[in-house]
Amino acid sequence: MRKGQIIKALSGFYYVLSDDVIYQCRARGLFRNTKQTPLVGDYVKFEADNLTDGYVTELLPRKNELVRPPVANIDQALVAVSAKNPLFSPKLLDRFLVLTEFNRIEAIILVTKMDLVNDEEKIPLMQYIADYQKIGYQVVEISTEWSVDQTSFTNLLKDKSTVIAGQSGVGKSSFLNLLNPELSIETAEISKHLGRGKHTTRHTELIEVFGGMIADTPGFSSLDFEQIELEQLPFCFRDFEQYRDNCKFRGCMHVNEPNCAVKAAIADREITQYRYEHYLEFYQEIKSRKPRY
Repeated sequence: MRKGQIIKALSGFYYVLSDDVIYQCRARGLFRNTKQTPLVGDYVKFEADNLTDGYVTELLPRKNELVRPPVANIDQALVAVSAKNPLFSPKLLDRFLVLTEFNRIEAIILVTKMDLVNDEEKIPLMQYIADYQKIGYQVVEISTEWSVDQTSFTNLLKDKSTVIAGQSGVGKSSFLNLLNPELSIETAEISKHLGRGKHTTRHTELIEVFGGMIADTPGFSSLDFEQIELEQLPFCFRDFEQYRDNCKFRGCMHVNEPNCAVKAAIADREITQYRYEHYLEFYQEIKSRKPRY
């Protein structure tokens, strides 16, 4: 019995990396009986007499997992948002950040296409960046000229499993090609009609880059909060953290309750109004979700 990590899943096959060798495997039928689905990033036990006819026999315990993109055991997320084309969206960024916080994955915000914004557009964008830095998120800015400081990205990625995720068309695949030109990942132009990117990544795969593993994932433009319960949502906003213990009521949802320290911090502009408005939108979205049985 060998141990390894699934680095790619495609057409019913799982590609398991073990001691620098990749084995093509299928999953044993027992996974269907237990309703387990192996994910890219899973550490597994497997049997293999050769490189092409192995079988995954057991999933080892996961640190975390994401539903979309389907990937497990992630240390950090590079959340890619573009400065322009498609337009920077703090609400969409906050959806990603809620999911990373819920899954206890450290998020690093990657703002792409910085060179496309003019001086007037740059003023509000830099304010957004400052806001996210203030609440503890690391922000990395890159341009369409695609030049990166290799040392800084080695420090960022080495010995980590990283998922790179974001709206279609923000430049995720171009960024990965920059980190490792041998990848030659397909990229596509922005759809002029839709104002967003075409999907170029069709499966999730872990790729070795700068001493770490990074997941290229299919792009998506909407995210839901199916796994998140209403009482968990406040803990997904890290800017609420230093205030919530001062709320009058334990379990305060920071919506209608009196003597809410979070709402007081918003009134004092210690928490940004737009982040709180996103919180209220997400709150209503989860609250109106149909019950699951």
